[in-house]
Amino acid sequence: MLTDINPKLPMRNKNVTKDFYINKLGFQEFGNADFDGYLMLQKDNIQIHFFEFQALDITQNYGQVYIRSNDIEQVYQSFLDKTVSIHPNGYLQTKTWGQKEFSLLDPDHNLLTFGQRV
Repeated sequence: MLTDINPKLPMRNKNVTKDFYINKLGFQEFGNADFDGYLMLQKDNIQIHFFEFQALDITQNYGQVYIRSNDIEQVYQSFLDKTVSIHPNGYLQTKTWGQKEFSLLDPDHNLLTFGQRV
């Protein structure tokens, strides 16, 4: 039986990624071990892991995660309040497939899409 999923996304610089996710998106570090070239972050009931890829060409990064929410409006507003840049094609809107969604790019151009069923 499957119980959880923890996506792994590339990062070029651990400190930059950590700062963005903690100070802009409200994540916290998971665990108490500081692994070289690896980062584990959590917020509420989700975790995202990151692996170091210093040579990453962000124009060729297709890393994506879809994160479900039960209060999409609050999540969206909290990011706006912290001046998080929303993807130009990803402002909060109701989609034809029955989800209310918005998207943003992290510093390494991993696409994070947040959604809630309408």
